[in-house]
Amino acid sequence: MSFIGNLIWIILGGLISAIGWTLAGALLCITVIGIPFGVQCFKIAGLTLAPFGRDVQIGNFGAGGLIGNIIWLLVLGWELFLMHLTIAFFLAITIIGLPFAKQHLKLAQLALIPFGARI
Repeated sequence: MSFIGNLIWIILGGLISAIGWTLAGALLCITVIGIPFGVQCFKIAGLTLAPFGRDVQIGNFGAGGLIGNIIWLLVLGWELFLMHLTIAFFLAITIIGLPFAKQHLKLAQLALIPFGARI
């Protein structure tokens, strides 16, 4: 079932989103300061490509992860969280969109606090 869900997800925009996250990660990795943030973009790109059948666990992020999460949250995380939350809300209105809404909630969780999260 997760294969079919991932296939439909990729066709309906998952591939474009994953390419965008990969390009953002590559641009961030050009600078030394942006490398940790680029790695997190690659993590989100992997989940965006195939979210069905995978779980996100927010966990031990340590002191460096805490600082990274605070910077991420202030600069970019809250906008991405609200975007995924809004998309999930509109998808949840229809019965067909419920599985996709659940995946957007998973992405919203990762977009809010990516440092220390395990997929």
